[in-house]
Amino acid sequence: MAKVTIYTAMFCGYSARAKHLLKSKEIDFEEIDVSFSPAKRAEMEARAGGDHKVPQIWIGDQHVGGSDALIALERTGELDALLAGQCLKS
Repeated sequence: MAKVTIYTAMFCGYSARAKHLLKSKEIDFEEIDVSFSPAKRAEMEARAGGDHKVPQIWIGDQHVGGSDALIALERTGELDALLAGQCLKS
């Protein structure tokens, strides 16, 4: 199973939605809350190519994006493959 990392912020509905989907699939994930940490937010932005919105999600080394992208992967059936460590087509 690929490692999942999600950068979140307190009181962010999109972060909550992404975490809910992962939890419903019983996927363990590392959550990094950037609410009060400029250093962690800067780390997230650097990893995400400058994107400053939360959540930002990585599965393995692949940057998924935000909660809408995660849900889109679930709807198309690609999320399970990505979680299993398979690369998605570009």
